[in-house]
Amino acid sequence: MGVYPKNFEALVESLKKFPGVGEKSAERMALSILDMSLEDIELMREALLNCKKDLHPCSVCGYLTDQEVCPICSDESRDKNLICVVEDYKSAFAFEKVGNFKGVYHILNGLISPMLNKGAEDINLSSLGRRIENLKHPELILALGSSLEAETTILYIKEIFKSKDVTISRLSHGIPMGAEIEYLDMMTLDKALFDRKVISE
Repeated sequence: MGVYPKNFEALVESLKKFPGVGEKSAERMALSILDMSLEDIELMREALLNCKKDLHPCSVCGYLTDQEVCPICSDESRDKNLICVVEDYKSAFAFEKVGNFKGVYHILNGLISPMLNKGAEDINLSSLGRRIENLKHPELILALGSSLEAETTILYIKEIFKSKDVTISRLSHGIPMGAEIEYLDMMTLDKALFDRKVISE
């Protein structure tokens, strides 16, 4: 950049590591940080460190938590037989913001992608099989979007559970082709969940 002090340049370069943040956005964010009080900056620093240090996947579902088992899995009012299978915890965040889903989640941490040499063993699928062993007539809602990788993963899940007492459904097709769950608006997401279609009995 040249015109800025080295410390400011270092801050801008750090902010550019965030997804979707380019040079101009990083500069605006850095200037905003300079306008903050030292106390606010210390609070931000502490929040960042605590998140990195304390947050980890739930031992049951893979949702982000600072406990051994996340509050969703621990909530006795949630329907444990209704499992919404999502690619990552950001997608689960989106459903929780809508607030109408009363089941639980299973975070795959990725999708099957032959192009990237990513198979079923590379995502969190084996634990899903263990989860449903002690459930009666569970339903898996496959909320994986509509990309080629999502379709491949959906077909694989349908195949491995076809001989088990599991209902498999997916979100309604009102979702735009190639859309990612975390970026859908709340109304579209809520309707897609409500209008889900059974793809396996």
